[in-house]
Amino acid sequence: MVTVRPAEERDLPGILDVHRQSGRNPSAAVALAAALADPDRLVLVAESGGRVVGWGKTHYWDYPDGPAPAGHYLGGVTVLPSRRRQGIGAALTSARLHWIWARTPDAWYVVNAGNTASINLHSTWGFAEVARGAGFHTTTFDGGLGLLLRARRPATAGPGPSGAPT
Repeated sequence: MVTVRPAEERDLPGILDVHRQSGRNPSAAVALAAALADPDRLVLVAESGGRVVGWGKTHYWDYPDGPAPAGHYLGGVTVLPSRRRQGIGAALTSARLHWIWARTPDAWYVVNAGNTASINLHSTWGFAEVARGAGFHTTTFDGGLGLLLRARRPATAGPGPSGAPT
């Protein structure tokens, strides 16, 4: 069984272990600590058996960048390679979207145009392309082409709670 919950500082070693095992740069500790302390951002962990098996975060941009507006954006999701394709990424994405939609009707997401697995996953929540470009805010893309996508809060969802993810 997997539980998704807001991350705490004590989760940093587990998050960094997932990051490292996934072949990503583990030097993200400073940025993660800052994200944990920022009330305009959310960092979640997925745990199983007391072990972090995945994590995800949001970003908040308080200024526009070309076609990319100010607002709440989904950040990355990383799941242990041995635990992928088990719904963990979807659970982390759903929880982050509920948190964003409790604050605003629009959720934003940027992705490399070639990342069809991520694009397909996010289409579940109605993400639609708004713009294409070489970069949005601080994100640039291998191959030089990224997509800016938006999903609107479903009318049936209501604004949701203002606290932890639902």
